[in-house]
Amino acid sequence: MAGTKTLTMIKPGAVKHRHIGAIIDMIEKAGFRIAAIKSVKLTAEDAMEFYAEHKERPFFGELVDFMSSGPIIAAILLKENAVADFRKIIGSTDPSEAADGTIRKMFAISKSMNAIHGSDSDESAERESTFFFSKKEMLEKYL
Repeated sequence: MAGTKTLTMIKPGAVKHRHIGAIIDMIEKAGFRIAAIKSVKLTAEDAMEFYAEHKERPFFGELVDFMSSGPIIAAILLKENAVADFRKIIGSTDPSEAADGTIRKMFAISKSMNAIHGSDSDESAERESTFFFSKKEMLEKYL
């Protein structure tokens, strides 16, 4: 059974260009409920830890630099089939390949500065949620 939780981060480029409200509006209109949300400035060490699974990839250094370049908005989102449904509304990592109307198509700067992160599995959603939020901050039992 698909889970009901996913983690998102509105990335530094989208925050800098003031797309937070428009992105959150799209998320809520797609039927997601926000169970936790905060603004965070990742250190390079934080970004390296969060993206550790990519440390051998050639883009890792650029990703760490970008993700630690400014504040992000982290949020836990709730909906049935959350991970798969959220991946549909954010679109392809490469905005030039993303479907019209998706968040990345509308707000990404480039493939490496793609506006938003979404968990890629239920297991990742759980791990990523606890990276940013304590149990006290997670309100899913109330929604």
